[in-house]
Amino acid sequence: MYGSKGGIFMDNQNNFKPFIPANKIVPEFTVTSIVLGGLLAVIFGAANAYLGLRVGMTVSASIPAAVISMGVLRVILKRDSILENNIVQTIGSAGESLAAGAIFTLPAMFIWMKDWGLGSPSLIKIAIIALCGGILGVLFMIPLRKALIVKEHGVLPYPEGTACAEVLLAGEEGGSKASIVFAGLGIAGLYKFIGDGLKLFPTEIEWEIPGYHNGAFGIDVLPALLGVGYICGFKISGYMFAGAIVGWIALIPLISLFGANMTLYPATVPITELGFWDIWDNYIRYIGAGAVACGGIISLIKSLPLIIDTFRKAMKDYSNLDKSESSLRTDQDMSMKVVLFGSLLVVIAIWLVPSIPVNLVGALLVAVFGFFFATVSSRLVGIVGSSNNPVSGMAIATLLISTIVLKSTGLVGQDGMMGAIAIGSVICIIAAIAGDASQDLKTGYIVGATPKKQQYGELIGVLISAITIGAVLYLLNAAWGFGSKEIPAPQATLMKLVVEGVMEGNLPWTLIFAGAGIAVAVEIIGIPVLPFAVGLYLPIHLSAGVMVGGIIRLFFEKRKKVSEDDRKEQIDRGILYTSGLIAGEGLIGVLLAIFAIINVGESTLADTINLSTSVNLGQIGSIIAFIILIITLFKFTISYKDKRSKTS
Repeated sequence: MYGSKGGIFMDNQNNFKPFIPANKIVPEFTVTSIVLGGLLAVIFGAANAYLGLRVGMTVSASIPAAVISMGVLRVILKRDSILENNIVQTIGSAGESLAAGAIFTLPAMFIWMKDWGLGSPSLIKIAIIALCGGILGVLFMIPLRKALIVKEHGVLPYPEGTACAEVLLAGEEGGSKASIVFAGLGIAGLYKFIGDGLKLFPTEIEWEIPGYHNGAFGIDVLPALLGVGYICGFKISGYMFAGAIVGWIALIPLISLFGANMTLYPATVPITELGFWDIWDNYIRYIGAGAVACGGIISLIKSLPLIIDTFRKAMKDYSNLDKSESSLRTDQDMSMKVVLFGSLLVVIAIWLVPSIPVNLVGALLVAVFGFFFATVSSRLVGIVGSSNNPVSGMAIATLLISTIVLKSTGLVGQDGMMGAIAIGSVICIIAAIAGDASQDLKTGYIVGATPKKQQYGELIGVLISAITIGAVLYLLNAAWGFGSKEIPAPQATLMKLVVEGVMEGNLPWTLIFAGAGIAVAVEIIGIPVLPFAVGLYLPIHLSAGVMVGGIIRLFFEKRKKVSEDDRKEQIDRGILYTSGLIAGEGLIGVLLAIFAIINVGESTLADTINLSTSVNLGQIGSIIAFIILIITLFKFTISYKDKRSKTS
């Protein structure tokens, strides 16, 4: 069975029949699917890079990519192959996953090189590191496909992969749904350009709390934050906002009160001279980093029994691999010779290519930890979903061990730190891509795709995104700088602190351990640590914007006088629209970064289009614009009419 969730989840491999039979040949790996998939990989990769560096969270691109693909191929190009659509979403989602892995670590290189007066890492360096991680992520997962996707069908649900298959199977509605994504993309792009490009209204507004020294509240009225909150839901948004409240409404005023005239490291002036932004920069960020690090480790420890069981079963599956080539189209993987030789070649390249600051020991660490975490990630996402894959915890564990090993071999200082972060970057990308490839191959298994062609698609998506991500990181860093208020890059800043802490030991450990203590307390009372910790680390302005989206999602989930089918359809439409909001803001954010580094006379292009000196609507304009944006979300969500009611 393939058409119902019951069939997808419960039928075992012997009873399961894909939507497209193995003996049927339909268009799949075509020039059209490659071009469209590559374009979506660039779009969602850039958008997720911007979003992750700004908010510390990314969103899956599989379903939006599938919906856009159906809209373009079915409606515009009059092509109706579900397998062609599947290749498009496979390539497109690879871009998003590679970006998610890269932004967790690579910005640390930019921050260090700026601090050391060395400029920025080259685009070639970033692209090669990302490409090596992406290729290994795909190759390490391929031998596991039959064991995890086929043998354990009905045991491992792979929630995102199954949901994407459901969308593809309901492809007759693809055109109308694609228009929702495009509408969100266009509206968010226009909003972002007017607010942060023309600067007709501020997209960040804040107020000091009267009578409460250094107490402040603010909100970033941005489409992407609204979208993230809606997609994540009320609970996750609430946990994140709670962390922000602790940081901004409790800790900052307390530090102001108790610090008084003291000068506390890392600040260099008395606390009485610091405003709330200064206290956030000097103290709260370190407390938040400690909480995020502890949260990542806690998530890894909680997953440890599952990780051990996963690896044990995976090794058993590796030893029992059927190395014979299958004649069935739906059971053909890339050759194991290609997988083994390709993996070896990439590991050697990591060791020998000058652009990658890793020695032989580092390359061996990549091979060992990369293989381990790819195996773990591939199975883990089948149970908990990609959204709950503890990639940051894996990265922290890898960085700690790698940095200690490199330091013990005498590789210290700048070379040791850059080498450690390069190792962590490759492994982080491996884990993210392996998890994404697993979800995509589950989608393909359900709809009847050819695994080998999907694996080629993953590699193409990785190649395109590796080239793109270097340019995106370079532009965002040149425009605003990683670690700044505009681009906080929370995970990368944390990874930087981890490496520095091991190599140099000169961090404000009291603040970091205080954050870890808060994280442990939060875990004890049963609140998910990571969203709370990210909220504690980031400015409250970001969490407040996310919270608005979460509240709107709660409204639709609790609506009365609406049938369950209509409620689900409306929520799904909202997810598509807000996915468009995220992509639209991300793309214009990258465009504005380009404007910020293009010189026009004695100023930049960004300064040239800035109209704030002549027209500025102020905070009232910001609030009105955000309300209008919220109204568009309601319109595109509620406008759904149950087709059955029309035909009944």
